[in-house]
Amino acid sequence: MPARTLRVASQLQRALNDLLRGEAKDPRLQGVSVTEVRVSGDISVARVFISTLDPDADPEPVFAAIERASGFLRSRVARLLRLRHTPELRFSLDEGARRGLELTRLIDAVTDEATGHDASEGDAPRTMGEAPE
Repeated sequence: MPARTLRVASQLQRALNDLLRGEAKDPRLQGVSVTEVRVSGDISVARVFISTLDPDADPEPVFAAIERASGFLRSRVARLLRLRHTPELRFSLDEGARRGLELTRLIDAVTDEATGHDASEGDAPRTMGEAPE
């Protein structure tokens, strides 16, 4: 990817995160962050990957809110970055956090099964570095 495209993607990610954190008024956008931005070669389209604090939550309300705010976000990004042509923002859900949580649950289940611990006892998942009971 050309250096300009990478630079624009990085600037877009930073600007969108700042706008979502500081200027977005919709409560459905609380806890939403931009994890990655991929910009087309001609910088006409930006694929914006977002994630929420709760990977198990229904993403539909978040997407409804982000689509409603997309015009505001694009106009603010245009002013902040001073680009000749501001890319069209297309939002996608970043599945990384949800997949990571699923893998942690699977590993915990296998570990609990191997040690004879019942995974249905309601214990919270262990974090890295935490010793089993």
